[in-house]
Amino acid sequence: MAYEERYRKRVIEYREEGHTLKETAKVFKIGTATIGIWEKQYKQTGSLKKKPLNRGFKKIDPEKLKAYIKQHPDAYLSEMAQEFSCSDVAISKALKRLKITRKKRRNCTGNKTR
Repeated sequence: MAYEERYRKRVIEYREEGHTLKETAKVFKIGTATIGIWEKQYKQTGSLKKKPLNRGFKKIDPEKLKAYIKQHPDAYLSEMAQEFSCSDVAISKALKRLKITRKKRRNCTGNKTR
């Protein structure tokens, strides 16, 4: 969890009052590296707002995977994994995230004789 902007501002103000880095870390119970990062951010941007999280795909681009499945609907997971240079488990998890099922059901449920 990230600290609130007001809290960060108060830490920087405390440092500007002339307190050492170690004193500030001890009073606010945060690491000296964190204080250094906040000071650097404040000097560069003039703001102490949280940076937005930039979470995206790492190896498997979802759009490319969808396109590959359209072109090769009967491809095995191992073939897809080889195409995307990853493991078949990674492909399986990516398909699950995209809500794409690989199991194919037959149109009929079988013979029912009574």
